[in-house]
Amino acid sequence: MILSMILILLGGLLLGIPIAVALGFSTILPSLMDSAFTANVQYVVRCVVSALDSTPMLAIPLFILSGNIMTKGKISERLFNFFAYFIGDFPAGIPMTAIVTCLFYGAISGSGVATTAAVGGMAIPFLTSLGYDKVYSAALIATAGSLGVIIPPSIPFVTYGVVTGVSIGSLFIAGIIPGILIGLSLMVYAYIYAKVHGEDREKISAKVQILRSCGLWVLLKESFWALLAPVIILGGIYGGIVTPTEAAAVSVFYALIVCIFIYKSLTLGSLGEILTDTVKSYAPIVVLLSLAIVFGRVLALLQAPAVLRDFVLTNFAGNKYIFLFALNVILLILGMFMDVGPAIAILAPMMLTSAVALGVSPVHLGIIMVVTLAIGMATPPFGVDLFVAAPLIKEQVMKVGIKAIPFILAFIVALMLITYIPQLSLVLLG
Repeated sequence: MILSMILILLGGLLLGIPIAVALGFSTILPSLMDSAFTANVQYVVRCVVSALDSTPMLAIPLFILSGNIMTKGKISERLFNFFAYFIGDFPAGIPMTAIVTCLFYGAISGSGVATTAAVGGMAIPFLTSLGYDKVYSAALIATAGSLGVIIPPSIPFVTYGVVTGVSIGSLFIAGIIPGILIGLSLMVYAYIYAKVHGEDREKISAKVQILRSCGLWVLLKESFWALLAPVIILGGIYGGIVTPTEAAAVSVFYALIVCIFIYKSLTLGSLGEILTDTVKSYAPIVVLLSLAIVFGRVLALLQAPAVLRDFVLTNFAGNKYIFLFALNVILLILGMFMDVGPAIAILAPMMLTSAVALGVSPVHLGIIMVVTLAIGMATPPFGVDLFVAAPLIKEQVMKVGIKAIPFILAFIVALMLITYIPQLSLVLLG
């Protein structure tokens, strides 16, 4: 019956059936096959509703709302200018500035799509104006945008914490070093690309000098409140002042105050559109998340986690490194076709039992799963970040995806280090 559920789900995805439909049907399948099974249709409907009765889950729409406010308030441009002041004049300095901006913006939005849209809409025209290839620029932003789901506060980390019971605050802290490591890996390729293909150093230096003519103090004043946002969010969580959900609420009010009253880049009249966009973004997520949680509960009733654990211990000879490699491969493939949130909600509860049995930290497993699935966001043919970046340059998605492959390889190098050196994720947890 377990195998039938999984085959129905995978078959639905391959046939292009909406994930929610495939997930819902595979969830009720056991009760259709066995009328005496506990999880009948009434049970599933009740669980779909009760699964959403979770305080930590409130953090997801709040972080989406905060990110939307920051995006509409054009926070990314202020961050880009600030970082360009320091590193813009170095070789590959402007592409590196775009990566650092994605890294920092991810600490505000918690979303890969929001990071790609906000930074890409501003950085891609700037890069192309300096002579960089537009497809390369879009590929750079699409890949770096994936950092939005790794650098805390990360919406997939919230999802993982909700479905597994692992501390969301610990996941946030554990994601800091891996996110920075991935950013550095992307910068290495950006540097190599600049050396191989060359740059218009004269034009770049002129742009940077115009920026520096404003003075550091002026740039700092313009970007200070944007730079302070992740400090408040993460500092509040790490300092034990607020929970992740409370931090999400704080981030919404902070974003409103900064964008409306300090930067004056938003008006009260624009909040209706922002709230509408937030609901449109969250509605599909919440449906999939609730169904995925119930799907996991049904699998638990069928003892699927225990079956998987026994299979792993028997066939992997207790070797966690082989297990982690196999997990990476599966998630890399799955990430090309499925969004990070539903994949985490479906797989995390099943994988957790096996991973813990092999001595893998639950927090480390969460980092590995999110980082691996994040690569899929920029991987052709269905990487969601590619679908955001490609229209910005009016090019085909596959053309951007092919150009993103070297960045993806750099991402995978960082993934291997994160997977096999758990201290990179766990060192800040003490």
